[in-house]
Amino acid sequence: MAGLNGPADRAWVDMTIRALSDSMAYITTDQLSAIPRFPMTDQLIQPDLRMGNLEVRLADSDVEVDAAQALRYRVFYTEMAARPTPEMAAVRRDFDRFDELCDHLLVIDHNRGPGPDAVIGTYRLIRRAAAALAGSFYSSDEYDITRLAACPAEVLELGRSCVDAAYRNRPTMQLLWRGIAAYVFQYDIALMFGCASLPGTDSAALALPLSYLYYNHLAPPDLRPVALPHRFTDMAILEPGAVDARAALAMLPPLIKGYLRLGGVIGDGAVIDPQFNTTDVCIVVKTDQVTDKYYRHYERRRDAVPV
Repeated sequence: MAGLNGPADRAWVDMTIRALSDSMAYITTDQLSAIPRFPMTDQLIQPDLRMGNLEVRLADSDVEVDAAQALRYRVFYTEMAARPTPEMAAVRRDFDRFDELCDHLLVIDHNRGPGPDAVIGTYRLIRRAAAALAGSFYSSDEYDITRLAACPAEVLELGRSCVDAAYRNRPTMQLLWRGIAAYVFQYDIALMFGCASLPGTDSAALALPLSYLYYNHLAPPDLRPVALPHRFTDMAILEPGAVDARAALAMLPPLIKGYLRLGGVIGDGAVIDPQFNTTDVCIVVKTDQVTDKYYRHYERRRDAVPV
């Protein structure tokens, strides 16, 4: 799984924290066609989700979802050299069965006009109801997330994050995470999770960061995803005494470090993803890590909206 993990995104770690702190059977084709498009989508109601010419909101049309898929293709397959399926390559779109059912968070640059070129950032958001329609969460292809799915409160799977190279800056990152935080608040999300990636598929070369994550940030048993047996790669490669925490942190992608600073914890086992040339870990974040200050801010905003 790919995401905002490259060296050019290193400055985004602190931006991510500030933005959050301050601001099951498969359905048939006939059943899918009978479901209204965007069945999960209620547009975000917070009024301060715009910064100059940039706005964050949920996609509300097929055209906007297509624009998000085109952006994902450019970032994942053209820029990051992942391997598309023939079907993806033919249309130059990154897509799968979840796109029909989930919410797509977009950052839009209004200076680029009203068309699809205005979509310059995206995150895919999958709640429990969408996962039920799809038959599973996306992460279930790599991890046993039974413990997370059993959470009685609402859960949210994050994925497919990417931003156009020209917009990898503080305002864009702030808006993306402001949108996620508003979504979390609007739908009373208690738990966020998803796969994040380290570059490369050689676990020996990644022994230091993987071992560091295992020894220092392993999720508690009641919230611990476990890599599926046929995809499980042991993370405890080095002995605990051989782990240099400072050096390990320097090797971690910015997105993973950002989640850790929010109190994120890691599932047991890494997963090699040859399509994206990455090694994935499953991250879990309790939303109570978002500060009370942020929630008080949005509670005032929500209470002020007429009903």
